[in-house]
Amino acid sequence: MMASSSRLAPVPRPLRNGLPGAIGATPLIRIESLSAATGATILGKAELLNPGGSVKDRAALHIVEAGEAAGLLGGTSGVAEIVEGTAGNTGIGLALMARARGYRCHIVIPRTQSAEKLDLLRALGAELHLVDAVPFANPENYYHVAKRLAEERRAFWADQFENPANADAHFSTTGPEILADAPKLDGFICSAGTGGTLGGVSAYLADAAPAVQSWLIDCEGSSLENYVNHGSLDATGGSVLEGIGIRRITRNFGRAKLHGAFAGTDREAVEMAHWLLKNDGLFVGGSAALNCVGAVKLARKLGPGATVATILCDGAQRYASRLFNADWLAEKGLVPGATDLTFVA
Repeated sequence: MMASSSRLAPVPRPLRNGLPGAIGATPLIRIESLSAATGATILGKAELLNPGGSVKDRAALHIVEAGEAAGLLGGTSGVAEIVEGTAGNTGIGLALMARARGYRCHIVIPRTQSAEKLDLLRALGAELHLVDAVPFANPENYYHVAKRLAEERRAFWADQFENPANADAHFSTTGPEILADAPKLDGFICSAGTGGTLGGVSAYLADAAPAVQSWLIDCEGSSLENYVNHGSLDATGGSVLEGIGIRRITRNFGRAKLHGAFAGTDREAVEMAHWLLKNDGLFVGGSAALNCVGAVKLARKLGPGATVATILCDGAQRYASRLFNADWLAEKGLVPGATDLTFVA
């Protein structure tokens, strides 16, 4: 017997209004290999499916809209330029938003970032200002250079580290989306750079579902794990992972409501990136891989049957020349080869 035509009819979905309308509402996916290995349900918010390929599209959208609403950008303000200092992904989101709104976009970025990111930013029409990778205390750090450039050009400075619109984006969209798709959520965990994602999502969960535990997973060389667990910003070393890790408390990170923090390593992140591709077909970048390391650590802490969510920040396409390059991995002493999840300490 043939199915009725009504059962075959496609389900209508709402139209999205331009590029901004396509940002967010990403799927929450069960990561099968990690769930099976831990006895928990481990979920990844697939932010790599945003138009600009990363979670930073949300911050870019809300920062631009907040600037417009405040009369600092566009409209009668006379300001039609955006300036930002970034490790890449926020710059990509801002470059796309600038195109959609008819603005110019200036990106100050450390020259050490991957060639894929730099090439993409140029392709999107951003004007790049390459600087050396120096500590925040140095006036030539990309953050300070971006601030001066915005002042010189009388442009709108996005200031993703301190602009509350960053965390607001995740408080009003990412957090509610995760809880709507996983109402029995027990834990949430992710890494931090600006602190916007962790700050916004954890603050939302603390209000809407206070039984959910929110945790940080921090990379090598960053102060945040030590700060959360011991109240100190002391840190040594560094990490090969791009866009995460910091040695100060930003306004956005300051909004986080956390139950604790785990330390992760470059080795764990690289092994996880290759593990996820091999076992789940997930091709993710280093920060997303570290987030999944954190999800495994939190799942083990909460125990079998728990539901833990994390953020798949971006895809690995913009890191392939490093994280999936045999010569680069060998040079860094990070050649992966794990056959089970014992690589997560």
